[in-house]
Amino acid sequence: MNHNQDTNDWLFEITPKNKFFSLNLKEIWQYKDLLFLFVKRDLITVYKQTVLGPLWYLIQPLFTSITFTIIFNNVAGINTGKVPPFLFNLAGITVWNYFTACLNGTSDTFKANAAIFGKVYFPRIITPLSVVISNLLKFGIQFMIFIVFYIFFYFKGADLSLNVSILLFPFLIVVMGILGLGLGMLISSMVTKYRDFSNLVSFGIQLLMYLSAVMYPMELIKEKLPKFGWLVAYNPLAYTIESSRYMLLNIGEISLLGLGYTIIVTITVFFSGLLIFNKTEKSFIDTV
Repeated sequence: MNHNQDTNDWLFEITPKNKFFSLNLKEIWQYKDLLFLFVKRDLITVYKQTVLGPLWYLIQPLFTSITFTIIFNNVAGINTGKVPPFLFNLAGITVWNYFTACLNGTSDTFKANAAIFGKVYFPRIITPLSVVISNLLKFGIQFMIFIVFYIFFYFKGADLSLNVSILLFPFLIVVMGILGLGLGMLISSMVTKYRDFSNLVSFGIQLLMYLSAVMYPMELIKEKLPKFGWLVAYNPLAYTIESSRYMLLNIGEISLLGLGYTIIVTITVFFSGLLIFNKTEKSFIDTV
């Protein structure tokens, strides 16, 4: 072998990416088998050594919906109109759970996968992307439970109906996933330098849930607490929750201005997260 061989003669040359905003879809497609392997890993290993296994996907939203119904509807007296309170809460929680699962699963990307990242090359974005995809399958399971209870209450005589906006529901879920991915990439990049930042994530998510209209209509907070209504009005997640209930239960309303604002925030957060994620992946191994 000629030791003076030019580097251009090599088949591949692995170098740091120059473009901070590079999503490199072509390379992700080349590693699609690895992406599917990570998705399979996420689905199997999380509940592999648990007693109830995948049943946790069903138990969590059901028990949370029951708790919210007792506390916020029966005790606090929040009115959900023509829709049964349990179904109202289940709709919001099902959508909210997908966002939080994406955020939680991607917010520890560098720290959780440091051993793999330090040994072999592949597009790092595949790891958080696999979390979003695997959680989409989990969301599908929980959404089936919502459909079962929807049919149950419908035949019990509840005044339930659908509207044409239901066709936009998949788009809304994609927006939630992208927003969770963007925020997760931002947080995972920060965790590489500030370890204690990860401890604030779970607390922040709980606080954010109360500001996202998960267990109450948006109009209620504006009516009861007008001084603090702006906290909900400027929260893009509140518009996605409110819009999803309109699509699924035909209650409330869809704010086109609010949805436009949500999409702008989502795109901004995603590309900001991608920028910092791509920058962090070049040097994170020295700080993790």
